[in-house]
Amino acid sequence: MISRMADWDLSVTVEELGSEAPALSISVTSDLHIGGVILKLVEKTQIKRDWSDHALWWEQKQQWLLRTSWTLEKCEIHADASLVFMPQHKPLRLGLPNGATVRLQACFSGPVFRTLLGICRILNIRHPEELSLLRPLEEKKKKKERDALDEVYDLTEVPLASVSQACLYNGMPAHFADSPQTEAVYRMLSVPQPAPAPELISKQYRAASVVDKAHINSRWLDSSRSLLQQGVQENGRLWLRFKYSTFYNLEPLYDAVRLAQLYEQARWAVLLEDVDCTEEEMMLFGALQYHISKRSLSEPQTVTSNAAMDDLETALLSLEVKLDGDSNTANDMLDNMAAPELSDYLKIFRPKRLTLKGYKQYWFKFQDTGISYFKSKEESVGEPIQQIHLKGCEVAPDVNVAGQKFLIRLLIPAPEGMTEVYLRCENEEQYAHWMAACRLASTGRSLADSSFQSEIQSIRSFLAMQKTHGNSSVPAADDAINPHSLVSPRYQKKYKAKQLTQRILEAYQNVAQLSWNDALLRFLQIWQALPDFGLSYVVVRFKGSRKDEVLGIAPNRLIRIDLGVGDVVRTWRYNNMRQWNVNWDIRQVAIEFDGNVNIAFSCVTADCKIVHEFIGGYIFMSTRTKEQGDALNQELFHKLTGGHEAL
Repeated sequence: MISRMADWDLSVTVEELGSEAPALSISVTSDLHIGGVILKLVEKTQIKRDWSDHALWWEQKQQWLLRTSWTLEKCEIHADASLVFMPQHKPLRLGLPNGATVRLQACFSGPVFRTLLGICRILNIRHPEELSLLRPLEEKKKKKERDALDEVYDLTEVPLASVSQACLYNGMPAHFADSPQTEAVYRMLSVPQPAPAPELISKQYRAASVVDKAHINSRWLDSSRSLLQQGVQENGRLWLRFKYSTFYNLEPLYDAVRLAQLYEQARWAVLLEDVDCTEEEMMLFGALQYHISKRSLSEPQTVTSNAAMDDLETALLSLEVKLDGDSNTANDMLDNMAAPELSDYLKIFRPKRLTLKGYKQYWFKFQDTGISYFKSKEESVGEPIQQIHLKGCEVAPDVNVAGQKFLIRLLIPAPEGMTEVYLRCENEEQYAHWMAACRLASTGRSLADSSFQSEIQSIRSFLAMQKTHGNSSVPAADDAINPHSLVSPRYQKKYKAKQLTQRILEAYQNVAQLSWNDALLRFLQIWQALPDFGLSYVVVRFKGSRKDEVLGIAPNRLIRIDLGVGDVVRTWRYNNMRQWNVNWDIRQVAIEFDGNVNIAFSCVTADCKIVHEFIGGYIFMSTRTKEQGDALNQELFHKLTGGHEAL
């Protein structure tokens, strides 16, 4: 005789019935699968509606029961379990980099990374892997007051299914062309906001130290767990931000929203002094913001551009480039046979802690992807004092045109970390040539490379933008310019409005001819060239050390920073990394590099999962290629960032 499993009662709260309604009790057996439980529930509610988006949430275990073929026994669910039957997609309020808030339907049951892909599809942002969600900083305003101030752009009616691939209509995705309201939302997303009022800048939270910046990084959500698992509720508020500072294939034609939001994030980073910049750079940032604001009033091209014509233009342009390339190949080959030579007197400085020795002049020669230096030109036929191999090194500018300071900062890989070397050039022309050569060499290309001349030209134009032209030809002050809206509080305090206006308008002459898109791209280019661009900080305790230190996570390296004096102690590059793993029990990250270099640390200000995600995320970014196009290898992303919860 077959023994039948005993029936028992399972109580489930159904969200649709309202918060006051009692839980429904259904009779089940342990071999009933989750799909069967849902079927019984739907029958018992007697509500006719589409239940396909609903799923069961297990309150005590904080987990979704999404495998509908699993039995209650396999899920280890007993009579004391409290389950909730609710929609998987719910409204979420998202604070964007430009300060606006959108309300849209987001998936609360899948990993945050998948939820993010859906959000970026709705907002028409390509390369969603560069962004993530973080919890907002607590604002001092009362909640009621804050909600009243927030203008919320509602996109909850945009159906998720219709936006799997953005099909353009009048230059904007079709799901924004439905009504004047959604068109207005697209304009808000794709056109930078006007300059913020100085009062607004001064009210924003500003990180006063590296430790403050480290605390901000502790707020990123875990990309491999769902929103509900991380305590985010329906209508909860999160921030959408660019997390990984490697912006792949920025195309103004397809990236209107991505470009505008990236510009807004960069602008706020500059205004709130998240990244250090010189006075000249700040005036240039101010001039570009002023120019972009003026252009966005006179060039509302985002909504009116004809997408078909744009595509045709792009195709013609790329055809033109290909044809040009074919006709020049023979000439290029001849040019490459006679590589240009580069040799000159430069000054070199190797910063060592506790030493104040200055720059020394030597005769330098560029050969292949390295430089050699000698005591003098006459001695350059013999053995060099030293050869420096630049392949794989970091090259950063340290320039002040007004102060005639033209430094090239080199971070050169070494077994024990990185060594730092500064080269000092005499003038702009010398700097443009040597900087271009160093940049090419760092990527393994020699002076024979066909891009050498264009690299020199781009550096020259970058320097030209920082020049001032004397007062005679400065354009008249525009009434619309409020200089205190264009610079950080430090310069608001340092200069009167009239002085600032004069300085910004001087810098403006160098950018006034740029188109709207070129100005946006130039702003981002200068931001990316700042020395501490793209650094995310975490306070850590290295194994064997008795004090807290700071770990700086950059797109291509990890940096150990002394918390007391702020000095860089050691640098390790990802391309020298053999493996990294996390001991989740003791929350310790261990990394092994080439040359038997091993480091281990525990995290003080953030969960070690956040560090693990940053490292895995940057390694994932380095695998992207043009051949892939926009195809995203989600499985690889989860493998590299997911840790012990990798899917």
